[in-house]
Amino acid sequence: MFHRKQFKLKLPKRTLVLGKRTLLMGVLNVTPDSFSDGGKFFAVDTAVKHALEMEKAGADILDIGGESTRPGSAEVSAEEELRRVLPVLERLRGRLRIAISIDTQKSAVAEAAVKAGAEIINDVSALRTDPKIADVARRHGLPLILMYMRGEPRTMQKGPFARDVMRDVADGLRAAVARARKAGVAKWQIILDPGIGFGKSFVQNCELLAKLPELRRLGYPLLVGTSRKAFLGAILGSTKKPLPPNERVWGSATTVAASIFGGAHIVRVHDVAEMAQVARIADAIVAAK
Repeated sequence: MFHRKQFKLKLPKRTLVLGKRTLLMGVLNVTPDSFSDGGKFFAVDTAVKHALEMEKAGADILDIGGESTRPGSAEVSAEEELRRVLPVLERLRGRLRIAISIDTQKSAVAEAAVKAGAEIINDVSALRTDPKIADVARRHGLPLILMYMRGEPRTMQKGPFARDVMRDVADGLRAAVARARKAGVAKWQIILDPGIGFGKSFVQNCELLAKLPELRRLGYPLLVGTSRKAFLGAILGSTKKPLPPNERVWGSATTVAASIFGGAHIVRVHDVAEMAQVARIADAIVAAK
């Protein structure tokens, strides 16, 4: 079994060690149109309750997003995004002990969320939508997650897909790092995400997981998010009749284990309690070498 490189992630209120064990990032979609839960946590009270439940279940990081990036989704304004996430952040201030990440493509949202307590910025566009996100991360000295998405949410699953997905993703992540570094973001601040499901075919998602160790050569911590995604529904059902998102727990568990065996430092998940068990066993196997 491989040796997973360790990194120290400095946050304003804590330091996270990446690589000693896999960290769980719990997903909180404060949207009415999420693919995974269909707006189940759109109400502030429900969102806050779920956040606290995920912390109790074993989440190390809470990732809050106010804009759906599911295939075919449309962009919302920064004002609407803030209207969704700020009340949740304000209600969680002082109640949540784990770190909060803001999932956004907009610098205005990132800035306001950081002032409301977020300590990590998660940009699925890797600074292509709004390069000023890099300035927010630099000024506040915050970790910045850069995800490679081929295309944009509205059209990304319509293709054409890359001929060589590993080369496409590696080149895309290198370009993302170059944008961040040129903007003054320090190397230690950067985390890379290959973007499972974002502009890749179902087969390519499996290939990415199988060849994930190749992305370790980029020299940055890796975050992988496979939880409940469409390729799992297609494999477990069919492309014409996929298994519904809420029935993809065990499929997600398999890909979380594969991500850890491939070198992921953080896994982004919806079902925290179940994936905490998966990560604990997978970590034990990795540690046994």
